[in-house]
Amino acid sequence: MNKITNFLFVALLVCIALISCNNQPKIFTKTVEGIDAKQFSQVVDGKQVGLYTLTNESGIGIKVTNFGARVVALCVPDNEGNPVDVVLGYDKLNDYINEKSESFYGAVVGRSGNRIANGSFEIDGTVYQLAQNNGPNHLHGGPKGYYDVVWDANQIGENKIIFTYLSVDGEEGYPGNLQITMAYELTDDRGFKIEYTATTDKPTVCNLTHHSFFNLTGEGSETINDHLLTINAKGFTPVDETLIPFGEVAPVHNTPFDFTQATAIGEKVNVVDEQLLVGGGYDHNWALNRDDEGVVLAATVYSPMSGIQMEVLTNQPGLQFYGGNFLDGSTIGKSGIAYQYQSALCLETQHFPDAPNQANFKSTLLLPGENYKHVCIYSFSAIK
Repeated sequence: MNKITNFLFVALLVCIALISCNNQPKIFTKTVEGIDAKQFSQVVDGKQVGLYTLTNESGIGIKVTNFGARVVALCVPDNEGNPVDVVLGYDKLNDYINEKSESFYGAVVGRSGNRIANGSFEIDGTVYQLAQNNGPNHLHGGPKGYYDVVWDANQIGENKIIFTYLSVDGEEGYPGNLQITMAYELTDDRGFKIEYTATTDKPTVCNLTHHSFFNLTGEGSETINDHLLTINAKGFTPVDETLIPFGEVAPVHNTPFDFTQATAIGEKVNVVDEQLLVGGGYDHNWALNRDDEGVVLAATVYSPMSGIQMEVLTNQPGLQFYGGNFLDGSTIGKSGIAYQYQSALCLETQHFPDAPNQANFKSTLLLPGENYKHVCIYSFSAIK
């Protein structure tokens, strides 16, 4: 009987250990080092594509490619000091190129990020018609936006890379030659800083943003609904059934969109609410609290599993929070694991959606002689 009891006790301990392991953060300690640069060495549209590594002494490592200026991997230390890759993506360039359904993993999007109603806008009496690549609307710059072009890249030291791109007059229907310079930099305080500047030779619209999919428990983990999210905003922009804003800023108080205090994302995502129904969950723009044009804290998100916290800071007026509602398991990521429904989130600093057609929203019009300037910082820490 004692032998049987001992056997059962040991078996119970093994089961508990296995369950505990399964509940641990998914950690990929060699992701940045392990991605093969040869898988990204290819000529696309007559330009050489490559893979670049950025590191610094604060413990962050990042892999980026100049195809779409995409962040392929972003590793930060968890609360045990282990490196965790916190962004979704692929380990082969061809997977980005041949995606059946564009997800924008890790990419810059533009010339105008987010949606433009009916794919059209007017400048000085001239109507510009863009591709309607998201139902009746234009999304993220069109079917070949900046996420699908090869940028010129110049790495500066170990922790910074400069991307440049000339978006020619008429590209994807937009007016004006837009010259863009975009810097990715790892800062000493565990920040991933993005600085955009752009100029034009003809009146145009410009609203660039970054589209990494984050899971702070680790790329390949099954959900972000346990993440605690805070958004520094008292209002958001409600949308119609095609996700175009009505033009108003509505208060978040007493709604599922109130993240003024740290709240688990999954706490209210299934509440019966018209806005959650049209978005399939969270896919909305928040109007950030700000007193001036400077850089402010837009959001904080925290994984209780890994202890990793990310702050988002920006000089932009809005923040799009997307909860991974269109992920459906059809994508196999770097980890070899399918990316499932609501297994990642995006926090996109931006001007408001459909701003070219909304008189109440801050304009995205860029004129010759003006400079478009956009700062976005994703800053990481670990909490015991």
